[in-house]
Amino acid sequence: MIECEGLVKIYKTDELEVVALQGLNLTVRQGEMMAIIGNSGSGKSTLLNILGGLDRPSAGQVSVGPWDLLKITDEQLVRYKRETVGFIWQNNARNLLPYLSALENVEMPMMLSGKLDRAYARQLLEWVGLQERMHNKLHQLSGGEQQRVAIAISLSNRPHMLLADEPTGSVDTRTSDLIMDIFRRLNRELGVTIVIVTHDLSLAGKVDRVVAIRDGLTSTEFVKRNPNLDLAAAEGAGYGGLKDIHEEFVVVDRVGRLQIPKEYLLSLGIRDKASMEFDGEKIVITAPKSLGR
Repeated sequence: MIECEGLVKIYKTDELEVVALQGLNLTVRQGEMMAIIGNSGSGKSTLLNILGGLDRPSAGQVSVGPWDLLKITDEQLVRYKRETVGFIWQNNARNLLPYLSALENVEMPMMLSGKLDRAYARQLLEWVGLQERMHNKLHQLSGGEQQRVAIAISLSNRPHMLLADEPTGSVDTRTSDLIMDIFRRLNRELGVTIVIVTHDLSLAGKVDRVVAIRDGLTSTEFVKRNPNLDLAAAEGAGYGGLKDIHEEFVVVDRVGRLQIPKEYLLSLGIRDKASMEFDGEKIVITAPKSLGR
């Protein structure tokens, strides 16, 4: 569904140039539900904006389904955003129109694309558990209910992929669990590809695959050891919990480069150079003798 290779994004002003993505590689299978994690400034929001058609890549390759997002025209981009991708923001003000009811909010994208389907809009609100609240205005809904309306809106034009930017960042734990249950059901029953960007490691622990981004590159990947393991097992356990139920991999790109975790390099006293040996079974990385350890 998603294929990024050597993806670069550079933001330029008259006096400043910021490289937000510097050759990122990422593959997401169709029908997969996965998470992307990373510190602030790592590039994960930039990646999400590019996949959502909200920003243009500077170089490299990035495709979503049949769409080449590096070469896509402005007219095609409108079609892409209407037909292929649904976006869920953390800030509900970006998801919802406050003077409309929940049902009218879900119907709005359908009307803009000329495909109003009120029965489907009602069904979406039923799927997210708001069948009794669909005629309520936004000020009559809690933050968690508004976020569930946002999920229904993101599905209104039957997209193939959902992008969720910190979808549980402004709700309590119980509502967060409910939203994740909704995502899993949509993924399972509709086959929608779901990509979640989050700081919440307990949330990341509830999906089968987690990709960590550091300094604009994919650095580490966590793959669940047992797909049948209880998804709540890592809740509240942080990185340790993520590693308990997932196997951790360092990502190697197509030319053989990899990102070694910073804490490993610091513990060995490695700065800008390292010695590497291959003994036939494993690769051993050490600090050069001239640099100490």
